Amino acid sequence: MEIILIGLIIIFIISYRTKRGESVYKFISQQAINTYKKIEPYSFKVMREKVKELGLEYSPRQYLFQVLLFASLAGGISYLYFYNIIISIVYIVIAIAFIPYVTYLRCKRQYSEYLFEQVQVYCTNTIMEFATTQAFVKSLEGVVESGLLEEPLLSDVRMMIALSYEKGDVYDSIKYMDTKYPYYMVKNMHQLFLQVTKEGAKDTQGTFENMLTDIDVLVEGVYRDRTDRANFHRQFVTFGVALYGMIALIQILIGQETYIAMVDNMIIRIFVHLVVIVNSYFLLAGEKYYNENVGAE
Repeated sequence: MEIILIGLIIIFIISYRTKRGESVYKFISQQAINTYKKIEPYSFKVMREKVKELGLEYSPRQYLFQVLLFASLAGGISYLYFYNIIISIVYIVIAIAFIPYVTYLRCKRQYSEYLFEQVQVYCTNTIMEFATTQAFVKSLEGVVESGLLEEPLLSDVRMMIALSYEKGDVYDSIKYMDTKYPYYMVKNMHQLFLQVTKEGAKDTQGTFENMLTDIDVLVEGVYRDRTDRANFHRQFVTFGVALYGMIALIQILIGQETYIAMVDNMIIRIFVHLVVIVNSYFLLAGEKYYNENVGAE
């Protein structure tokens, strides 16, 4: 513990002297942000900009707290397992290195949820516009002019309009949108519009009203599922972190000195490393599943 305290004091002094006149907090936060910007892929940049625009991005203070939380958990758990400061430092570095990946997963989920909401706005308002215009392309123009759509849906709907006028029909524009946004509500709505276009159906009011009802039911189910998943996610993380504490129970049962003597054995130490790795993989896989499978449809 004395070595850790000395190390923290040295880091504080160096940071302060390096950025004299600037708080250490701001210095560390800026370094973390710069690191993220260097390693994040282009798709992450696009998603992250939209997340920032929506006001969902973490603040530098929150990122700093996340770094401290990961470091504290990794350091405390690894020291409890191995009673070795060097091993604890290695696990701390590894844990902090995974923060950009966790940030990517979170942004991906938030961006997916945003896209789903925009798709729902697109479908609902296109159907409502069609009730007035009785023309698919005119409905799209009405949705664009309404100002309800945001990027990237706005540009894609404009592309649909341009393709429709260029080709003289709606087939290519619908194929473009179906490919880019493979949601059931999008495909079903487009299929209905294609059917109307081919058969020249006149009495479509009842059919489109039923589709609006289906969309409302779908959206309600998605939001309910989102709430349930968030609750389960909190319980999952709590359970996953608690699993690390099983080693404390073992030490209580056999005694701390006996446990330390056992860990000095190379085979036992490798086995304990595997326990930490498997448990960490379990947590990371659960986090990945929660953020990628948003349950949109």
